[in-house]
Amino acid sequence: MPGRRTEFAILGAGAIGSVLGAHLARAGHAVLMLARHERARQVGRDGLRITGLAAFTQPVPVLAPGAEFMGADVLIVATKTYGMSAALEGIRTARIGTAFSIQNGLMKNEQLARVFGADCVLGALANTSAELQPSGKVLFTRNEQLCIGEPAGGLSARAQDIARLIDASGVRTSAVDHIQSLEWSKFAAWAGLMVVSVMTRSVTGRALSDPDLALVLVRLVREVGRLAEACGVALSDQSMLPAATLCRGPEAAAAALVQSLGAQLQERAPAHRMSTLQDLEAGRPLEIEETLGFAVQRARQLNVSLPFLENCYVFIRGMDRMRR
Repeated sequence: MPGRRTEFAILGAGAIGSVLGAHLARAGHAVLMLARHERARQVGRDGLRITGLAAFTQPVPVLAPGAEFMGADVLIVATKTYGMSAALEGIRTARIGTAFSIQNGLMKNEQLARVFGADCVLGALANTSAELQPSGKVLFTRNEQLCIGEPAGGLSARAQDIARLIDASGVRTSAVDHIQSLEWSKFAAWAGLMVVSVMTRSVTGRALSDPDLALVLVRLVREVGRLAEACGVALSDQSMLPAATLCRGPEAAAAALVQSLGAQLQERAPAHRMSTLQDLEAGRPLEIEETLGFAVQRARQLNVSLPFLENCYVFIRGMDRMRR
């Protein structure tokens, strides 16, 4: 029943949250969606409707308005970054066994730890793509890998158990022993992809196939790489893009690699669009302060120069403010 303690609670019924909730519920797990407003009514009325790589409709309970959320064995946070603080405040009293966030950016683990305690937090990243359509259906476009692991490193039984359950439900998932490196690597790739997609408003593969845009992306990845190094984190190639490789050698060689990856993406997922571009075209706020803004602020604290990233951050922040 909505409100009672459950096995999995999904905070946010957007694209990836819906994919996870639908697959876990279809696999027989007790799932509760924590959603708001029209999306909550939509899911409660129609269920979670998945198309694309998988095609099915799955009824899933939604927390009723005014009902108290008692807690969950596993809380998966899938809200937009700018809504996380308020969303967590609303469930602060819930009893949570393990919590992890698949959001973009690097603030998420600290935010979870402040509310539920560091011991219950796992690191996570989703190299998975989906798009919430106006009809309420979710187009599932990429099922590469969801990774979870202990922030301090090493494999744990709980990370392996949770990964096994999600993977068996149909969303590819694995437990890893170096999640911090992977989170930074994803962010380095995401920052470059986010800037390029917003500035060009192009599908991802086409943008990456352009030589000048590929060079822009490489320069952004390399700046985030410098910040990661200052934070004592080594980037990895196990990400959306081979971040470690893109930070080595001549810029031209790295840009050529990005172009080849763009060509592959055009062939495999020609309609793929970054979630930020989806938000832009739908008139939703962009995830700026908790992602690019966080990197800029951390770089200033550590006296690391990120001129290209900072200029992109200022431009996109102003663009987002003007359109709204």
